[in-house]
Amino acid sequence: MTAARPTVVIIGAGFGGLYAARKLAGQPVDVVLIDRHNFHTFSPLLYQVATSGLDPSEVAYPVRAIFRNKGNVRILLGEVQTIDRAAKTVTVAYDSTQRVERYDYLIVAAGSKTHYFGLDQIETHGFELKDLADAVVLRNHTLKLFEYAAWADDLALRQALTTVVIVGGGPTGLEMAGALYELYVHVLHNEFAKQLGDFKGRVILVEMQDHLLQPYPKRLQAAARRQLENLGVEVILGRSVVDAAPDHVALDDGTVIPTYTLVWAAGVKASPVAEMLDVPLERGGRVPVRPTMQLIGDDDVYVAGDMAHLLDKEGKPYPMLIPVAKQQGMLAARNILRRLKGEPQRDFKYIDRGIMATIGRSRAVAWIFYKIQLTGFLAWLAWLGLHLITLVGFRNRLNVLVNWAWNYFTYDRSVRLILEHSPHEQELPALADGFLLASIPEPEPELVREV
Repeated sequence: MTAARPTVVIIGAGFGGLYAARKLAGQPVDVVLIDRHNFHTFSPLLYQVATSGLDPSEVAYPVRAIFRNKGNVRILLGEVQTIDRAAKTVTVAYDSTQRVERYDYLIVAAGSKTHYFGLDQIETHGFELKDLADAVVLRNHTLKLFEYAAWADDLALRQALTTVVIVGGGPTGLEMAGALYELYVHVLHNEFAKQLGDFKGRVILVEMQDHLLQPYPKRLQAAARRQLENLGVEVILGRSVVDAAPDHVALDDGTVIPTYTLVWAAGVKASPVAEMLDVPLERGGRVPVRPTMQLIGDDDVYVAGDMAHLLDKEGKPYPMLIPVAKQQGMLAARNILRRLKGEPQRDFKYIDRGIMATIGRSRAVAWIFYKIQLTGFLAWLAWLGLHLITLVGFRNRLNVLVNWAWNYFTYDRSVRLILEHSPHEQELPALADGFLLASIPEPEPELVREV
């Protein structure tokens, strides 16, 4: 340490970084929390923003408001450009301005990004769901396609415009598929009935494995598939998407599905910030760390959350899950405080309360403490309760609860707004009566209103 009051720089205001900063708030350290957004996002509910169930501000909370009364925590909005471990500095850029922040201790918790496994066409034409901007862009796109379908006289084109292919049989894929189909059936179908008649959209879930929800027991895997199919989602197992274009996707068995919407939920990898640490990375670009969450070869750098590669008792890396990120972030902060007190650091011990995934209205699967298997309504209630408790901010919890109750009793979705700024071009065909759709605008969305 070079200062009487050490500085801890935290990169990332996701779950790992946020909980690390909370643990350090009010302690004898100066904290600089860096993120490219001025809000923390509750990522498990992004799919509800994408499917018009929740407003963006209900799943996000301004970071400055969280630490408003914490005098030792400073927020810095910007993008990390470089990490110089020798000089113990982090270079941050905001717009055209750069600044250098010096640290005594560094916690890197920049999260993850979508992994397309080198499939360039899918990356070009697919939609992802990693942050709030992705969710609003996908919401705009979905709503606009129904508006375009109302112009189309050709039934095949109308079907393609209202068909969504979701790739990935994990919780994100299932949640997105179920919520989107319910939006189609209970809301958009009724609102467009005068123009589309009995015509309904299609939601197709594609998974390369022969089952859904890889870590779950077979009973819950089967229950998840059954609930999806009973809802109306088409499930294709044992197939992978190998190519995509603006108007179709192709599977590895030669099947071509006409669609203008491909949602990719099939993989994630560590944030590119990991490469700035200049160390050999593990699979998925993750950073190898010691059980204390310290970077191997640098005691003053800690890595937490999706970026950290740490093996569990079975020799497998801890999964990229929110509870893991929270607990690792808090441990990194606690270990820094222990060092300052001259106390020994502790190793990471994951407290795992189980896993769950929701599929739609009164449909879910849950494996509580890896002992109790729940399906259907009980699992859905467990999922609702956990996510309400975990949301940041009382106002957010109240608004989400009211919206969920409204959606449940009325079958309605309250946030069906198309918000557009600058357009992103995507080719579309000419429609009837000489009306040409050259592109679908997919804007940078209006994100969060700070209240």
